[in-house]
Amino acid sequence: MISTNQFRRGLKIELDGEPFTIVEFQHVKPGKGGAFVRTKLKSLATGNVLDRTFRSGDKVKRPDFEEKAMQYLYNDESGYHFMDTGTYEQIGITSEDIGDLSDFLKEQLEVTVQLHNGRPMGIELPNFVELAVVKSEPGLKGDTASGATKPAELETGAVIQVPLFIEEGDLLRIDTRSGTYIERVR
Repeated sequence: MISTNQFRRGLKIELDGEPFTIVEFQHVKPGKGGAFVRTKLKSLATGNVLDRTFRSGDKVKRPDFEEKAMQYLYNDESGYHFMDTGTYEQIGITSEDIGDLSDFLKEQLEVTVQLHNGRPMGIELPNFVELAVVKSEPGLKGDTASGATKPAELETGAVIQVPLFIEEGDLLRIDTRSGTYIERVR
């Protein structure tokens, strides 16, 4: 069981038999009455977001959640396919369950697949991935005002903002949590 004072962003809890992740939370101590915790929860099964208020000290269930290290293989019209590197068992996850994370999925990438009661619910990417630039306009000479950026398309199809000196073929380290450029890899 998880107490409300242990709530933090990204924590996974179970309500009414369904797994949720905490998107936002706020401890509130009004001048009159008992303290409470206001939360915004995202369903891992449906993606719906709901607001829920808990009294301070309430306890919620920890979901029956399993995380497996798996390798991304490929995607097709049925979804994204991953392989357990220990047993070579393959599973498919729908595009809806992957969401925007597909922007940073590269073949052979090791990810954490989240399973709830044996059913895949989504994935967790490593914090940083290295992707090559496949399309980028050349930066204009002399256009180096502080922090100038330009769009660049990565090998996965994602388009991010990069500094002007980045060229096609460069390998970049990308932060998957924010989808931002970190550095050029040599």
